[in-house]
Amino acid sequence: MPHKLINLNPDLKQLFDEGYEIEIKNGYLLVHQIPYLDNQINIKRGTLVSTLNYSANDLKPPETHVIDFIGEFPCNKDGTRINGIEHVGGKDLGYGIKTNYGFSNKPKLGYRNYYEKIIQYIKIISAPAKSIDRSVSEKTHRFIEDIDQDSVFNYPDTCSSIAEINAITMKLSNQKIAIIGLGGTGSYILDLVSKTPVKEIHLFDGDIFLQHNAFRTPGAPSIEQLKEGMKKTDYLKNIYSKMHRKLISHSEYITESNILELKDMNFIFVSIDKSEIKNMLIDFFESNNIQFIDVGMGIRKDNESLTGILRITSSTINCRDHFRKRVSRANGNENLYQRNIQIADLNCLNAALAVIKWKKISGFYLDFKKENNTLFEIDSNLLINEDIDS
Repeated sequence: MPHKLINLNPDLKQLFDEGYEIEIKNGYLLVHQIPYLDNQINIKRGTLVSTLNYSANDLKPPETHVIDFIGEFPCNKDGTRINGIEHVGGKDLGYGIKTNYGFSNKPKLGYRNYYEKIIQYIKIISAPAKSIDRSVSEKTHRFIEDIDQDSVFNYPDTCSSIAEINAITMKLSNQKIAIIGLGGTGSYILDLVSKTPVKEIHLFDGDIFLQHNAFRTPGAPSIEQLKEGMKKTDYLKNIYSKMHRKLISHSEYITESNILELKDMNFIFVSIDKSEIKNMLIDFFESNNIQFIDVGMGIRKDNESLTGILRITSSTINCRDHFRKRVSRANGNENLYQRNIQIADLNCLNAALAVIKWKKISGFYLDFKKENNTLFEIDSNLLINEDIDS
């Protein structure tokens, strides 16, 4: 069967029913087998590529009049370029979609739907080829199987496709991620990581989701949900598996008996305050060359206000010596980061800084500084970068 988006939207269904070879791939509409002339007056075939503007399978009017093309530059009957549509060069849109050119043809009122947009570009590009050979047609009536079923998402990431950053986003796609500790900061880490195409997300925490957790966790659970007494990992999996298919709940604490489950992870976020467990984890990660980030926050009362510090410490294959001096491995209240004051906005910020650092390590974000320890001081609004990877 064709992609469900095609069946649910009249303009795409019209293209499909009329025999156009269309494909939906990671938020893009591809129309294959478009005839055109090259500069040697040879008839060639290319592919039109358009972003798709839709939400919950409801297709909106095209958000841009431009379109991309896979193939040589289309020419007139005399071999000269159809210069009226020339716009930009090729792009890597990710997921195997590499275009050669971008075209621009804008009607006064724009395009009302995707049928109008595609048909207009086909007329412009194919007219010279059809004037030479009237038997040439782009209507192949060929069915292309829906390949989005292999995606880790339950619906395409149109945010990345519209922004044309799929190729960059793919740098995160083959990673198995573990989050140890799904309290305030850990749950926000999950919220952010679940919106990336990582291969798997493993959740480790043995706690039950309680009422106080609701006030430092993304979302808004009902009182009925709180009464269910679900484990944190199961509660959060139920929410985020609606978006990301590859969430694995481990409703247990990490101990010596199950620590080997972490051995195949590509990256791990640690958001716990129990030093004896953290000691075991650090030794295991370093001996198995696993890259990880440890987060902490120390909030205290200062007269009638709160102040404190957030910490994000990364340990990579290239930079590990700093970690033990930055992260306390001692038990007891002398550890600033074990104080139990947590505020949702600070949890969210701590998580965001940790995820940004992970994305830098993965090559998603440019990283000039290459810091491995970051402190955010609340009262001074100061961000401190330390332990630069040389």
